[in-house]
Amino acid sequence: MNSFDIIKTVRLTEKGTKQAERFNQYTVVADPRANKIQIRSAVQELFKVKVVKINTLNVRGKARRQRTAQAGKASNWKKAIVTLKEGDKIVLT
Repeated sequence: MNSFDIIKTVRLTEKGTKQAERFNQYTVVADPRANKIQIRSAVQELFKVKVVKINTLNVRGKARRQRTAQAGKASNWKKAIVTLKEGDKIVLT
């Protein structure tokens, strides 16, 4: 897998922006098969920053129903909380 396959997107949420300001942490959506080492190298390569620490968790997809009797399901995904070196930041615009 290359870096673009490993890192799907960066999550922009209210909680995430507070984490970025206070702790220099960013939330990224990663490929479920990727491990911490692969995620670290992909973030460093794509955003040109130094990664200090990574926490990962698998998020279960919610049950969804949209105007039908049959329930659907949102897909499962992997969340990675990436802590960057002091002074580094990811510009999300």
